[in-house]
Amino acid sequence: MTDLEPAAAAAAPPRPQEWAWETVGTSIGPLGIAATPRGLLQVIFRAGPAETESAVAALTRRMGTGPVAGPCAAREVLDRASAELTAYFAGRGTAFSVPLDWSLTSGFNRLVLRELAAGVPYGTVVSYQDLADRVGERGAARAVGVAMGSNPLPVVVPCHRVIESNGGLGGFGSGLEIKRALLSLEGVLPEPLF
Repeated sequence: MTDLEPAAAAAAPPRPQEWAWETVGTSIGPLGIAATPRGLLQVIFRAGPAETESAVAALTRRMGTGPVAGPCAAREVLDRASAELTAYFAGRGTAFSVPLDWSLTSGFNRLVLRELAAGVPYGTVVSYQDLADRVGERGAARAVGVAMGSNPLPVVVPCHRVIESNGGLGGFGSGLEIKRALLSLEGVLPEPLF
């Protein structure tokens, strides 16, 4: 094996993977959602034209092809995710059953996000430190915060339910107003006054 072979292998284009994209209107603004036949792949907040273009371009590079426009297995996942998100924002849905495609996260982040999805139900919160403890990483509250910030599936994998140990909201990459709105929707916080 020559020194050039590993670089050539790393530069090889990805094998094209089927995926689809859709924008869903919600009470907190448009959500962009992407799915593969395996499950929901990504959720982005504030999915206006520029954000959508950027997200679709990034996924096109990663997936090796653009989104499928017509009927396909990925579209079936999107339809289910869209229906569940619509029910959630209308106050009729308290859990998501759409399958998830975890391929945009790995390692510790994936471990923490899976625990969050499975173990922190609607209308409850957990501290960064408690979530670290749950995955066997005492003292890793900051690392949990990093995992929350890299969550490719917000709302469905409810990073908005993670707060500081003292009850403070902590951070939220898409803005604390969205975190407050989601927690208010779930009855954890009172409705914002303005």
